Amino acid sequence: MMVPRPVVAVMLLYPLTEKVNSKEIGKEDPSYPPSSYFIRQTIGNACGTVALVHALANNADRIPFADDKHFKKFLEQTKTMTPEEKAAFLEKDTDMGSAHEESAQEGETEAPSRDAHLKPHFVAFVNIDGNLYEMDGRKAAPVCHGKTSQDTLLEDTVKVVKQFMARDPDEINFTLMALAKVDE
Repeated sequence: MMVPRPVVAVMLLYPLTEKVNSKEIGKEDPSYPPSSYFIRQTIGNACGTVALVHALANNADRIPFADDKHFKKFLEQTKTMTPEEKAAFLEKDTDMGSAHEESAQEGETEAPSRDAHLKPHFVAFVNIDGNLYEMDGRKAAPVCHGKTSQDTLLEDTVKVVKQFMARDPDEINFTLMALAKVDE
């Protein structure tokens, strides 16, 4: 009840442990809606950036991006590309790369190198055409987790996250972040 509404996306940070990865939850949906934005992750340790792109791009109709900002240009240039073409474009996009590096350096701890093998992984959950989709750039397609709505996106995502957590009940490193509209 403390999270502002409406929630338009949820990002999950979870550990890539053997137990947590032992069983797939849901199935990849290769026929996901063409209105959605899905990009593959081909850059090491960029899962946070890819999850954020998924969260924002799949809500571009609700979030006003400034015309002079690079992110809006990036979305316009890549919207008709395949997930693999988007990934290749992102790999070469120096402005997005600079923004990623700058954000990674802002924290209080030292950012890992691109080649470091990290345990945590980010994914995004979004509502597309009334269905809850998990957007994970490591996968070939989004994963559909059933029906949702703008009003129930957070609760429906929590149900899926509980399934992630149940695979390794001793693991405590799960974090959720909601992208929500805040009235000024």
